[in-house]
Formats: sequence, C-alpha cells, structure tokens
Amino acid sequence: MSTNSTSTPTPPRRYRSQDWFDNPDHIDMTALYLERFMNYGITADELRAGRPIIGIVQSGSDISPCNRIHLELAKRVRDGIRDAGGIAMEFPLHPIFENCRRPTASIDRNLAYLGLVEILHGYPIDAVVLTTGCDKTTPAQIMAASTVDIPAIVLSGGPMLDGWFEGELAGSGTAIWHGRRRLAAGEIDKEKFLQIAAASAPSAGHCNTMGTASTMNALAEALGMSLTGCSAIPAPYRERGQMAYETGRRIVELARQDVRPSQILTKDAFLDAIVVNAAIGGSTNAQPHIMAMARHAGIEIASSAWMEYGHDVPLLLNMQPAGKFLGERFHRAGGVPAIMWELQQAGKLRSDRLTVTGASMAVNLQGRASVDREVIFPYHAPLKTKAGFFVLKGNLFDFAIMKTSVISADFRARYLCRPGHENVFECRAVVFDGSGDYHARINDPALDIDEGCMLVIRGAGPIGWPGSAEVVNMQPPDALIRRGILNLPTLGDGRQSGTSDSPSILNASPESAAGGGLAYVRSGDMIRVDLNTGRCDMLVADEVLAERRKEPLPPTPPSQTPWQELYRSTVGQLEQGGCMEMALPYRGVGHDLPRHNH
Repeated sequence: MSTNSTSTPTPPRRYRSQDWFDNPDHIDMTALYLERFMNYGITADELRAGRPIIGIVQSGSDISPCNRIHLELAKRVRDGIRDAGGIAMEFPLHPIFENCRRPTASIDRNLAYLGLVEILHGYPIDAVVLTTGCDKTTPAQIMAASTVDIPAIVLSGGPMLDGWFEGELAGSGTAIWHGRRRLAAGEIDKEKFLQIAAASAPSAGHCNTMGTASTMNALAEALGMSLTGCSAIPAPYRERGQMAYETGRRIVELARQDVRPSQILTKDAFLDAIVVNAAIGGSTNAQPHIMAMARHAGIEIASSAWMEYGHDVPLLLNMQPAGKFLGERFHRAGGVPAIMWELQQAGKLRSDRLTVTGASMAVNLQGRASVDREVIFPYHAPLKTKAGFFVLKGNLFDFAIMKTSVISADFRARYLCRPGHENVFECRAVVFDGSGDYHARINDPALDIDEGCMLVIRGAGPIGWPGSAEVVNMQPPDALIRRGILNLPTLGDGRQSGTSDSPSILNASPESAAGGGLAYVRSGDMIRVDLNTGRCDMLVADEVLAERRKEPLPPTPPSQTPWQELYRSTVGQLEQGGCMEMALPYRGVGHDLPRHNH
C-alpha cells in the first residue's frame, strides 16, 4: 500500500488533564489548578507540556500488608512512567484487608470502588495504574476503571514466597483450615497452631495459595488488563520490580493511543475468565467479583454461564487448595499464560481480542507452554475433569454454587457414590444464625451432629451480615474430626475463603435477610442435593412452608456505621455480584469533563 509523504501529521492527542493545566479559555482556573501542584517542586512547564498525567492507585499501607509491597513497587512504576514521557501522580485507595477487616472486608469493595471513581473522574488524570493484590482490591479497581473508562492497566503485587512447616508446604489460609482440624482432633496445641499460621506467611505479598487474591489477579491477566505473566510473579522476586517498570512504561502508551477498558473488557474476555477460573481451581469468590466487573463494564453474563462455559473445564493447576503446590512453583511453571496456552490449544478460549499489551491474547500466549507437568497438567490429561463451579437452585435459593475441584475422595465416597443414587445425597439440617451461633453451639452434644447432617448458616449475606462473610466453610464438631470426618456438607448465604478446601454450597441468593428460602429452613429438616438435576431442596411440604413464610425473617444485627447502613440500602445479591445497584448506569463518566470548581 502506498503512502502519501505530504500528508499532514496527526496532531498530538489532547488529554483531559490539559483542561486543568493548559486551558487558555479559563486562564484564571488554570492558575488556580497549577499553583498548588507546584508547591512540592513540579514545574508549570512539566504540567503544561502535553504529557499524560498517569495516576498510580496506591493500595499498599501498613494496614493492608498483602499490598504493602506496592509502596516499593510504585517507585519502579514512576520510573517507567517518567522514562516513557508521562508524569506520575500517586494517591491512596481505601484499604481492603481480607484477614483483618471486621465485620468483613466485603463491604469495602464497593466503598473503594466509589472512592476511586470520584478520584479518577474529578482530578486531572489521563490514565491509571491499578495496584492490586488482596482479594477485593482487584475487582474494586477494575469496576472503577470501567465506570470512568480512561486508559488503565493492572499491576499485581504478587504472592508471598512458599511457606514451609516441618518439611511440608504451608499455604496461606489453607494451612489455617488444616491446622484448626488438627487442633480440634487434639493432634497439636494452640502454640503449634499459631506456628503453622506464621509459617504460611513467610514474606511480603498476598496469599501464596490459589485463594481469592491469586485468583483475582490471575483473572485480571486473563481479562487482558495486565501485562503477560504479571500476576504470578512472587512479590519479593526481582521480576516483580521489572514488571512494575514495564507497566509504568506501557500505561503511557495506552494513554497516547487512548486504549480504554471498554475496548478490553468485552463479553469474550469475561467468558474466558470463567474458563480460566475453572482451570486454575479458582476461588468461589470469583463468581460475584466477575459478575460485578462485568456489570460495571456493561456486559451481561447470565448465571447459567458458570455451567455453560466453565463446568466442563478440567483442573490443570496443581496448586493448593485444590492441589499440592504454591505460588513460587506456579510462577516457575509458567503462570497464567501457560494455563491459557493449554486452554487455547484445546479451543476453549476466545483469544482474538485486544489486551493492554497492544496485541491480542492469542499473540500474548505464543510459545507459553509449560515445562513443569507436575504443576501444570496438559488439557487432555488433567488433574481433574469437569472442575468448574456447579450451579444449583431449589426452594432454598434461586442460585448457589458448589466448587467441584475441591471435592475430596472421602467426601465423594461418603455422599456422592450411593449405588443407584450417584451424585445425590440427603442430610438432616443443623441451622445456625450467623457464625457466633455456630461457634457457640457446634460442639453441643444436644445437636446430635453426625455424618448424616448438613451444617447450614444464614444471616451471612450482603444485607444480613452486612457485606457477606466468609463463614460457610464450617468444620464439623471436634468429636467427628477425632473420628476422621473432616468435612460435612455445608450450605449458606455467605461466602468462604478461596483458600478453603470445603465443597460448600454457598453464595446462595436471595439471602435469608432478603426473604430467601434459607430463612424458612429449620433444624431437623431433610435437605436433598441432586447434582444430576442441579437441585437443592428442603423436603418440606408446601403447606408447612406457607405457614413458615408468615413468620418474621431471622433477625440481623443493626448497622454499626453510616457506611454499613448505606451499603445495605444499595447492595444487590451475590448472584448478580453484590453491586451497588444504583451505580450500574454510570459508565464512561471520564469521557465528559466535570465542571470547574470556582
């Protein structure tokens, strides 16, 4: 194709920040905006040079230890931004620390989202680096990037180094759940339990298991929002700083080319994320977070998509809690690109789609096959077949999921292999109203809990808790654990830790506090789970249920803060992502400039 050498060059793109710093029509406002930024040494010439202003969302702090690595990584991001011709402006994200935030970190995903939207919309920022790590820091920032829709890129902080205790791998979170069983069985004392917990967290970084943190960072990469290979690099590795530098360089190019999240976060991208989540044995928390990110991007993902696209996908990653290894080995085995390479070869991806690298996902995955087949299994010889979430419905809820990749051989033999009734089991319900009730009564002999029981917890959803708590992975009474029964069927309208190996039925929607069927189940009711038909029902006569529905809903605790009350009044159910429903119509708000402030 011939080119015209006399054609007029394309003029430089005018950035939104120039309406603040280089606006001859409002020189008085320009002066107001410029003067205070210059008080720490930046010059007017820099701000008026037509260089993109790149925001760095600082998610690290002393009360967000999983993300604290970003306090250092931001320096390398700044280096990359400056070398590529941009100007960096760092600002804080509302902290979200899963392990420590009470009553649950879940309420703060939407709060951090709101705060970030306001910053990106109201300040002179042309593009943004999203620094992610702990569970909800990833979806919160991607949700905000979609709402504002200015160029954005994800920089993961990376997992901790592998933990070890007495010669065995000790994975964050997973070691806690295993340790509490050993404590209940009398195999260890409280001091050793604490030693195991400490051993599982040996360095800076987020969970080194495939818990929700590793899952959501992997899915950010699968969506195409981070550079190839970013998510699995352990936080202390030198490659993590190098990735931070390259991310800083790349966001400047994304700003110049005006590549926005709306061009990357397509329906194909979200369907691929569902597939990848199954292949890595990802957290059940991926379900509400993917739904929330998709809805804020204006993408409709049906609840049936988890079965249609994800259930038949095999488990390829041998990583705790569904497998054996931890984050360092996953990174060395090839990380997310190696998993996606297997899926692409099997025709399971929609990889001809744009990513922040500037290339398609198909191009990103070229030559990414794993050489460590102990960690990443071939698609046609997987660790497990049909490893995706199983979607259930019935008179207890309209929607819930079960993580099939963590169904143990013992659990399968006890509940899913009855001759003539394979994949069907019935259990007597033992109902708890919140985790306080569970902890107070789980060892009460009067409950007569045996292996024929299902532990049911309610009041744990977005409205009831508030925020939806990670409490569904209830362990059996100590007496059963001492007999070697490590898991009972569990059911609830809350969530569970992504590091848990419990095949719970969870994220039940609508929750009991919203009038869902869990509000009307009683201890002693029989519950039937049928994985052949996708049903979960309490075996209670219709007329009995009708009488129960006349009774008040189970009580929920009062809101303790203004945000809790606001959260409860705006939040939807987990099936649809637990979003603030009133926020969903706001998309692309960064395309139009806000009004001046004087």
